[in-house]
Amino acid sequence: MKKISFRNDILPLKNELYRLAFRITLNAEEAEDIVQETMIKVWNRRTQWNEIESIEAFCLTICRHLSLDKRRKMENLNQFLEEEDYDAPDPHHSSNPEEQAMQQDKILLIQRLINRLPEKQRTAMQLREFEEKSYKEIAAIMDISEEQVKVNIFRARQTVRQKYIDTEKYGL
Repeated sequence: MKKISFRNDILPLKNELYRLAFRITLNAEEAEDIVQETMIKVWNRRTQWNEIESIEAFCLTICRHLSLDKRRKMENLNQFLEEEDYDAPDPHHSSNPEEQAMQQDKILLIQRLINRLPEKQRTAMQLREFEEKSYKEIAAIMDISEEQVKVNIFRARQTVRQKYIDTEKYGL
């Protein structure tokens, strides 16, 4: 069995944890706090590390739960979540400024549509599409069956696709 090292096995997960926390809370500062809190919780359970099948799934699960708790608290306080800017693909694929602006608008629209998905769909889609996790890993992180993961991802894709088409056609 591999001995788990905080520096080599857990610290490198911080960017992945941040992206997950950010996707759930939609708030950069909250996501940073959640990553710190996750690291502390994982460190405090260091005596159990060798019993854990996947330290990555363990960290992501803690991060997800903390993110959901934070989001619920923010919603209970009736604080409106701000939409943050994301790192977008390089818009310089076209030399035409109008095409660049249209491409940037499409990216922002898709990000807004993803952010409006129900939490389970948004998280499953984030882990699958952006973090490239397997269905099995996502099921472990979210504590649901692989079948539920597939259903959530399917519904998320369908919703984003349909809302994107509606917006492009009708400006809704």
